[in-house]
Amino acid sequence: MARGYFGATTIGIKCNNGVVLASERRMSYGGYILSKRIKKVFKITDKLAVAFAGLFADMQALARFLKAEVKFYELTTSKPMNVKSVAKILSIILYSQKYMPYLSETLVGGIDNEGSHLFILDPLGSVIEDDYAAIGTGAPIAIGIIESLYKKEIDLDNGKKLAYRAVKAAIERDAASGDGIDLVSISEKGIFEEFKPLA
Repeated sequence: MARGYFGATTIGIKCNNGVVLASERRMSYGGYILSKRIKKVFKITDKLAVAFAGLFADMQALARFLKAEVKFYELTTSKPMNVKSVAKILSIILYSQKYMPYLSETLVGGIDNEGSHLFILDPLGSVIEDDYAAIGTGAPIAIGIIESLYKKEIDLDNGKKLAYRAVKAAIERDAASGDGIDLVSISEKGIFEEFKPLA
């Protein structure tokens, strides 16, 4: 599958007190910019969010499916679903479409009673847990910034600064990325969403 489908720069960083997900807002097709206002990070619960690179319609559909599955679980069990279980449900949804896959790469980030978690999923549903990740066409640039500055004990505030720096560096060099950065930080207090225009 061609990497060109995954036009975007989307990253996740696991911190000692939460998780940061970030993505830029450009949607392009070939050399044409279709929109400068596309949100690629979606809140699923008060302690969990997903971020995507890929086809926007697929991002929206997957976020809706996942939100419905998680809500159903919480209503029937009266308890929150842990982050790993959410990633596994999304994995099943993706694998069920392996012959006609969703054109998206996905990050699942959140906090539960076991701590902070970040999972990476490919279009066929492979699940990998890691401390940080970058997906989309700007990933090679963003991951270089993260790897050079990431520390295991990084806190949420510094994680947000690193996320902004990594996505901004990718925007400067990747034509499929641009138009500001959505930052979502997840902690015990809940989810905080903010938009940062490029300076």
